[in-house]
Amino acid sequence: VCTATNKWLAREWLDAEPRLRGSIVVGSQLPDRAAEEIHRCASDKRFVQILLLAGNEMLLGRSHYWPIYEAAQKHGLPVGIHAGTMYRYPTASGGMGWPSTYLQDYASGTHIFAAQLQSLIMEGVFAKFPDLTFVMIEAGISWVPSFIWKSKKDWHGTRGEVPWVKRSPAVEIRDRVRFTIQPFDTSPDPVHVEKLIEHLGSEDMLLFSSDYPHWQFDGDDPMPLGFPARLRQKIAQENPLRTYPRLKETVQ
Repeated sequence: VCTATNKWLAREWLDAEPRLRGSIVVGSQLPDRAAEEIHRCASDKRFVQILLLAGNEMLLGRSHYWPIYEAAQKHGLPVGIHAGTMYRYPTASGGMGWPSTYLQDYASGTHIFAAQLQSLIMEGVFAKFPDLTFVMIEAGISWVPSFIWKSKKDWHGTRGEVPWVKRSPAVEIRDRVRFTIQPFDTSPDPVHVEKLIEHLGSEDMLLFSSDYPHWQFDGDDPMPLGFPARLRQKIAQENPLRTYPRLKETVQ
């Protein structure tokens, strides 16, 4: 299915519009097959990242998934992790059961991203694949400062359990992880936005996204009004170009 999706994307969208770029969609259930698909598609420079879903059979840091990361690093492709699931167990409410409404599932998605990010760091993925960048897509951003703080604090107290994690999680996240700004999950008030960026500790972590075509997306204001002009430029251009090196390449 993923191979068919990638072929369809290239034929129907990338061939039709030279300004577009795509993601290599892979299934995490069979990591070796996923790696083969990455190798197959990577020669097409119009594909700029790998795309996984946040909900999987296991946490993404487990070595079961490492063939995917090895292939991504070999081709210099970031790994995007998008909101959604590809498995049969409930992801919302801490895995305690299926939610009754889309609202419950939507609002609880942040917890899945937090668990996956913690897994990637503590299971040693960042140490094993030092050149990989991870992009959290539709994860929200308001939770990230407190997550960074707590991860750093807990690591200092218990890092004997994970001797392969040599650098503080705070450093790893700021260096290696990027977050899309939509859906924007905090106040657009400029004072609040500035404080959020201050607590993040980096202006380099945020990437533009619109959340289109979801029916609840922010419509005509995909860039929250609270971002100052200097940061809008970074989010819309500078940060994406650093995150996705292939965006700089001209593809004939």
